[in-house]
Amino acid sequence: MVQLSQNMLGSARPNRMPIGRALLSVSDKTGLVELARELHSLGIVLVSTGGTAKAIAEAGLPVTAVDALTGFPEMLDGRVKTLHPAVHGGLLARRDLPAHLAQLQQAGIATIDLLVVNLYPFRETLHKPGVGYQEVVENIDIGGPAMLRAAAKNHDAVTVVVEPSDYASLVQELRTHGSALSFATRQRLAAKAFAHTAAYDGAIANFLTALPEPDAQTLNATANTIEGQDPASASGLPAIYSLQVIRRQAMRYGENPHQAAAFYTDPNAQLGCLGGYIQRQGKELSFNNVADADAAWSCVRSFEGPACVIVKHANPCGVALGATALEAYQRAFKTDPTSAFGGILAFNTEVDEACAQAIGQQFAEVIIAPSFSPAALTVFGAKQNLRLLEVPLGRADAISSGLDIKRVSGGLLLQTPDRNTLAAQDLRCVTLKQPTPAQLQDLLFAWKVATWVKSNAIVFCADGMTMGVGAGQMSRLDSARIASIKAQHAQLSLVGTVVASDAFFPFRDGLDVVADAGAVAVVQPGGSVRDDEVIAAANERGLAMVFTGMRHFRH
Repeated sequence: MVQLSQNMLGSARPNRMPIGRALLSVSDKTGLVELARELHSLGIVLVSTGGTAKAIAEAGLPVTAVDALTGFPEMLDGRVKTLHPAVHGGLLARRDLPAHLAQLQQAGIATIDLLVVNLYPFRETLHKPGVGYQEVVENIDIGGPAMLRAAAKNHDAVTVVVEPSDYASLVQELRTHGSALSFATRQRLAAKAFAHTAAYDGAIANFLTALPEPDAQTLNATANTIEGQDPASASGLPAIYSLQVIRRQAMRYGENPHQAAAFYTDPNAQLGCLGGYIQRQGKELSFNNVADADAAWSCVRSFEGPACVIVKHANPCGVALGATALEAYQRAFKTDPTSAFGGILAFNTEVDEACAQAIGQQFAEVIIAPSFSPAALTVFGAKQNLRLLEVPLGRADAISSGLDIKRVSGGLLLQTPDRNTLAAQDLRCVTLKQPTPAQLQDLLFAWKVATWVKSNAIVFCADGMTMGVGAGQMSRLDSARIASIKAQHAQLSLVGTVVASDAFFPFRDGLDVVADAGAVAVVQPGGSVRDDEVIAAANERGLAMVFTGMRHFRH
């Protein structure tokens, strides 16, 4: 964290600065006319460019075109219009230096006190279906970032606005204080402007540095088949990766009480990701709450039909399908009632009153669902500390978009997300015994669960319900034993169950443990040098075994 010295903080800054002239040039015209009307009513002179000037003029408001200010017409299809001393001199001149003001007067340049700019829609263009490479490049803004940086640098005197959401508070302060804005406002908005241009440039760098070496084929391809929504789809990950996240919540502490922490969200995340939650009730989320909630939500969204996932320490300890949210919860809870105490519960369907009544019998930290019925909210209202999070389901692939990032000392590990799209036809049976159709469905269910269990992972399942979970062990053999022991403690029989292993069995001993416990079918990636030995063991024990050709390590 940066420690600010008194010299860095500086002496007293000029406080309220009057706004006499405003330059507006926006791609997103949300609230533009209303803002222009308010500024005009305060006697502020409006200057604008292109389509922005046209929108203001069509609203019946006086506006000066920027080329009248510069004395030079727009050129190169609008690529050059604001890159001129009449604009940048007006933005950058220090009002406390007589020499600066004298130079402006000599050149006939008026100061610009308010700049309202948002940039060409680069990200939006990049993700348009079938968009061409040249169209993406044309949506790299040049004049906009230059003006934003100039105004933000000179925030001692100039106010810069990049987001329509700031228009209302801006107008309110102008009306309250005689068309003048405080230094605190100018500084806050300048910080947002620099963050805005940094994120914009970062998105461009991510796109360009992920492109393959150009050839005739790639130059003729659409931009989003080259890169688009999957930054590693062509030549690999970006050579330079830029990420900007926004602090949503300061936390009392981190993973442990002696660690400081905050929760940051990705403004570009798709609908359906945990970061877009709405908290309906309960205490403030802790660091561990958010981490566990993400594991639970990511897992439950991978299922179709009502499902419940219970997570403890980032591992699913119970997962089940059901005809209703209540049935899914009751079945998930049976897997490991001990670990479920103080757990995180996630549902992919609305939580109703019956389900809320049942959950009320246990202690839970967080419940996540797309919605809660009014009656359920009334039931949960008796437990005011219980945190309820509403998260829209969004697109099925929302969580698996973007890049997965892990921090290491001195750097980051980046990878494409672990997408689990396996279907029954993708499974390859390698044993004499074939799984039944019902067993195939349970194998696919177990495989989905194993995706979200820390390695080494062994998951027993039956009839759309986890029966025993072994997670995070150094030995796959130990994970198999632990999963069996947990089932015994929960008084669940493993006879007739299926088993998923997130990676191959390196020896037959792990397979023997699950067979001894009563499993009848196994799904695993395969790929071990001892596959033949393990297959022979499965045939010997009368197991059906299928290979996926895909593993799901999760560290």
